[in-house]
Amino acid sequence: MMRVTAAAFALMLAGSPAHAEAANSLHALWETLGACARRAQVAPEAAGSEVTVLFTLKRDGTLQGKPRITYARLVGDRDQQQAFIAATLSAIAGCFPIAITDGLGGAVAGRPIRFRMGSGSRGA
Repeated sequence: MMRVTAAAFALMLAGSPAHAEAANSLHALWETLGACARRAQVAPEAAGSEVTVLFTLKRDGTLQGKPRITYARLVGDRDQQQAFIAATLSAIAGCFPIAITDGLGGAVAGRPIRFRMGSGSRGA
């Protein structure tokens, strides 16, 4: 399994814009994360790859600690796999800080969130 260093993820987070409309429900939070995931620029050779990222949020929508990949199914050669990991982490890093309401912030603060990102199925 590939590891992403804290420094690499911190670089991806640098300058990430906050989103204009605050999420006020878990559904809205998932929609925001999904929009970030769709921004990933993944090569067609990596089709079928997927990762699950585990992270926690603070009350204000910023990351608490360092996200980590808890599951990966990677397709392609080593370079394609690394490119897929970099693209997906970069896309999700662009989400933070996530604009959330005080109510949602209180509900999710410190709780683990698992988010699956995939590139679609090969041959589909």
